[in-house]
Amino acid sequence: MPDDDGDSALVSIIDGALEGFLRNLAKQSRELSAAELTDFDRVLERKLYDIDRADIQAVTDGSDDGFLYARGFIVALGRAYYAAVVRNPDMAVVDAECEEMCYFFAHLHRERFGGFPATGSGITRESCSNPAGWHF
Repeated sequence: MPDDDGDSALVSIIDGALEGFLRNLAKQSRELSAAELTDFDRVLERKLYDIDRADIQAVTDGSDDGFLYARGFIVALGRAYYAAVVRNPDMAVVDAECEEMCYFFAHLHRERFGGFPATGSGITRESCSNPAGWHF
């Protein structure tokens, strides 16, 4: 696992870029239909659920909400980083969060269509909800 000082500097740089990324993503998504936003939310929900694992939480730290936001950060950084953390949780960083990513498409859906999308997935993005990732 990288050192905490190096992680803090990296997270600070990335936090600045995330604002622009999320702004651009919202702009690119503004013409999507309710069904398309729901589809994107379903993918996001699945990605967050799949990395809802004790081994990843042990590296990222945080409470239930903090771990959800840490997973939002992992997703926001893209496919390569996400895959790296899935393979090796030590690639994750402590206290890196992107709360906005966790319900990004759901919030866009609500703003445009008046309610959160019903993904029909039967899963939740909330922490400790993936039984495969937590051995109680």
